[in-house]
Amino acid sequence: MRTDIETIYKTQSPRVLASLIRLVGDIDLAEEALQEAFYVALQKWPQDGMPGNPYAWLVSTGKFKAIDAMRRSGRGKQLIAMHAAMADESRFYIDQPDTDEHLIEDDQLRLIFYCCHPLLPLDSRIALSLREVCAMSTEQIARAYLTSYETIKKRISRAKTLIKQKKIPYEIPNKEALNKRLNAVLHVIYLIYNEGYAASSGDDPIRDDLTTRAVFLSRKLVAFLPSPEGLGLLALCLIQESRKNARVNKDGDLIALENQDRSL
Repeated sequence: MRTDIETIYKTQSPRVLASLIRLVGDIDLAEEALQEAFYVALQKWPQDGMPGNPYAWLVSTGKFKAIDAMRRSGRGKQLIAMHAAMADESRFYIDQPDTDEHLIEDDQLRLIFYCCHPLLPLDSRIALSLREVCAMSTEQIARAYLTSYETIKKRISRAKTLIKQKKIPYEIPNKEALNKRLNAVLHVIYLIYNEGYAASSGDDPIRDDLTTRAVFLSRKLVAFLPSPEGLGLLALCLIQESRKNARVNKDGDLIALENQDRSL
């Protein structure tokens, strides 16, 4: 069960976090609620069994942990705002998805746009997005940027501080305003795919969860906000994705381009 929970944490935590941020409107509080939810899962699931919908269970548990934290800290106004948000969640949606799966993924796309707010410095927008949406570690982001751990840590911290100082609301503006964020959003999705295509850490040279997520987000972005750059990014991801099964052998080792089986 612990292995199953670790797998769910690796694959589901960015989606759960995105939904919690939408509900509580506070990145730090949502991060704490996420950790609390998984801690409870480690205690309960081995005894009670895994729930049929782990995502929904984790979001619900995290939501109530956040409410408890707000009550303890006396954050009454934020608690009222959170209840109002939960009563009218539809206003947050970029579109009106028909399934829970689409709803979850839209939360992630929404979170990228939020993290890429133009009031934040560009480097901080991208670092924050990779940390919150992709669940990349600070070390992994530093390797992606070819810079130091401390530099990325400061960028993420600065972004969170600016969000609080400037009181940036968790909302999606009109499409015209979103165009100002598009370049940073495209950059984030590209780096998500890049980390999956050539993983900077771990035993697997390719992380299918990240490449699949990047392709899905690219498709959703093109459908919602069409642009030549967005189509170009989607095409780039897809042409690399088409080669994925030919890039590694049965032992998981990378195969040089000239030796890859083109029929795959």
